[in-house]
Amino acid sequence: MPSLPQTAPVPHPGMGFRQFVALIALLMAVNALAIDAMLPALPAIGDALAVSTDNQRQWVVTAYLLGFGVSQLAYGPLSDRFGRKPVLLAGLGIFVAFSLAAALASSFVMLLAARVMQGVGSAATRVLSVSIVRDCYAGRQMARVMSLTFIVFLTIPILAPSIGQAILLVLPWPWIFGVLAVFGGSVAIWASLKLPETLHPEDRRPVSVSSILAAVRITLTRRIAVGYMLAQAVAIGGLFGFITSAQQIFVDVFDEEALFPALFALIAVFMGLSNYLNSRIVERLGTRFVSHSALIAYIAFASLHALVAWAGHETIVSFIALQSCMMFCFGLVGSNFGAMAMEPLGHVAGTASSVQGFVTTISGALIGFLIGQNFDGTVVPLTLGFALCGFAAMVIVLITERGRLFRPAALG
Repeated sequence: MPSLPQTAPVPHPGMGFRQFVALIALLMAVNALAIDAMLPALPAIGDALAVSTDNQRQWVVTAYLLGFGVSQLAYGPLSDRFGRKPVLLAGLGIFVAFSLAAALASSFVMLLAARVMQGVGSAATRVLSVSIVRDCYAGRQMARVMSLTFIVFLTIPILAPSIGQAILLVLPWPWIFGVLAVFGGSVAIWASLKLPETLHPEDRRPVSVSSILAAVRITLTRRIAVGYMLAQAVAIGGLFGFITSAQQIFVDVFDEEALFPALFALIAVFMGLSNYLNSRIVERLGTRFVSHSALIAYIAFASLHALVAWAGHETIVSFIALQSCMMFCFGLVGSNFGAMAMEPLGHVAGTASSVQGFVTTISGALIGFLIGQNFDGTVVPLTLGFALCGFAAMVIVLITERGRLFRPAALG
């Protein structure tokens, strides 16, 4: 009589699949909440700290992103040596401490310094979330987990501006940073109690210049990994451009200050829906077919949006409709590009996640800041920026896949 197949080992012992997805989502949501909860408070922060111009307030978002991006280079090697869990908890501790420091800031410079360090702390959640998922899953399964994670994760940007607005109704803006400290501390406690160490003992790497450079070399010499990392970076640039200028667009262009949180949430909902769709179809259709098709649609919607804005026919209805369509497509692009970029790098997942996070965040932040700084009282700079980012991402994908779409080129 043939023996029955053995049950596959649980990739994250001590945690069920749903709990694992929820924890990873909340870890990633620390970053989203730290960005989006600020948006309704930017005018109040500017008034309280004597910020001279509206565009200068965008530094509250960009300073955080720069700290978030640069520090990712450290977390990967550290987690490859000491394990995912202790490094993750240390990063969350930094985030909580400097959230409190931001709440006590008495000048714009002090606030920006605290925001940079907030980003330094929360960078651990980005690097370690991706590394932990890659420790446990690969390929289309990883893409499915990332999509399910994004469904939970995206409820935070949907709710974050409303949370910030609600706080401002009863408390001054520093309390937003107090809420961030409480949220980060709560996630840290859950992770410390429930998250197992996912780094396999045989994959631990010593912290040395030679080992780090070897892992970086592997990360930057795999054509598929580099190509999708760069394509994701320019796509994220458009998203950051929207985030940095969203408050000005809804308030200054469309005069919808009261509805800003709700309209921002409406757009974010479409990104969540697309990630749910991706989780249902990606294992059957494949990451390339889904993401390449979505990128083509993204370019079409972005180009149409830019033409409408340039012709002077933009209204709040057309903006919400076209922006929502673009975000729907972006949701199908982002998680799949990230999964494909990590796929060849499982044995150096920590360092690879650091390098990729550094490149995508810093590049995206600078592109987004450039788009945001060109805000001129219209949505033309934003919509044109989206279109250019979409075309740039397509060029990179075509180079990466050697001119082919929807099916893989030979691994490099």
